[in-house]
Amino acid sequence: MAAVSLFHHPAFLRFWLARLLGTGAQQMLMLAIGWQMYGLTGSAWDLGLVGLAQFAPSLAAALPAGHAADRFHRARLVLACYALQGAVALLLLAATQGGWASRGVLLGLSLVLGGLRPFQMAAQQALLPALVPPELLARAMALGSAGIQAAVIGGPALAGLLFAGGVGVVYGTCFGLFAAGCVALAAVRYEHAPPAREPPTLASLLAGVRFIGGNRVLLGAVSLDLFAVLLGGATALLPIFAADILHVGPTGLGLLRSAPAVGALVMAAALARWPLARQVGRKLLLAVAVYGACMVVFGLSTSFLLSLLVLAVSGAADMVSVIVRQTLAQIETPDAMRGRVAAVNTLFIGASNQLGEFESGATAALMGPVGSVVAGGFGTLVVAGLWLRWFGALVRRDRFQEP
Repeated sequence: MAAVSLFHHPAFLRFWLARLLGTGAQQMLMLAIGWQMYGLTGSAWDLGLVGLAQFAPSLAAALPAGHAADRFHRARLVLACYALQGAVALLLLAATQGGWASRGVLLGLSLVLGGLRPFQMAAQQALLPALVPPELLARAMALGSAGIQAAVIGGPALAGLLFAGGVGVVYGTCFGLFAAGCVALAAVRYEHAPPAREPPTLASLLAGVRFIGGNRVLLGAVSLDLFAVLLGGATALLPIFAADILHVGPTGLGLLRSAPAVGALVMAAALARWPLARQVGRKLLLAVAVYGACMVVFGLSTSFLLSLLVLAVSGAADMVSVIVRQTLAQIETPDAMRGRVAAVNTLFIGASNQLGEFESGATAALMGPVGSVVAGGFGTLVVAGLWLRWFGALVRRDRFQEP
């Protein structure tokens, strides 16, 4: 079977394992920072500031990150990012054990994590097509996403259990996972032909922006994800829902954080076996609409089980969006520009996730967590309707690779 044949490519297998370990560590790390921040300040605004602190440096780092991913060995670039994130986890462990963990420390180290993320994500996205043949790319995207979602499920769930031993135990585990990811990445081999050395000119840095701006299909897919998740995300507010609305504590928080990934994992595994073949544009818009509807239901729910269910469905819908968007980006982009296009995509993802967390925290401070999530879900539905009207090329896109 084609999905199984991916594991006949050792470099892909090692890269897949490294992303599994690193993503699990990142999810645990951000959950621990959010829980520790809320424990210190009890403020929805400060939870939003954690998201803003991760997003702000990505604005400055995104374009240089894309240039670096097109110039340097991509696996080694990801390895360096993992090593530095492991160092952040060690610092947080020391701060917690030493009693000097504070609002300022958590925000400062969140800034560091935000600056590293564009380099890691640009290199990861650009590296994958070099590890598998073109005919396996769509399945590799789906299987890779399945691994990531498994880590997103396991990471927060494990963190929720480890909280019983204190947040320092979570930070120590994160360091160990990052270290193991570095070992796996060090063994990744692929054909890397270094391009001619040239200074990073403004034109070179902006090449990815111009490429996406001139491609209505990519522009529609990337911007749809930006605005949909920016408005409809509820991740930053999960500590409030767990503590004050659903009353399920840190273990319940871990399950809430993992629920979208459960749905995403199931969908990714299905798409690895039965990849999308026709009407990919319309299916992308439908998935975003389903995601928005799930956020409305989640915001109104007072049942822990219903909340878990709709979060799982939202994760499945989001996975369809992710695979369609990333596969289109890889197919439409020449290899020499994949890093810079991936960097722009990363910036949009960062805006939708980290800036979305700030938006959630800010609106929750004004209208409460329930009002914030419900309004955001309706906003996502509006965005899906507008993109249906404005981006006809995306709506009409039938296959990933048009004849």
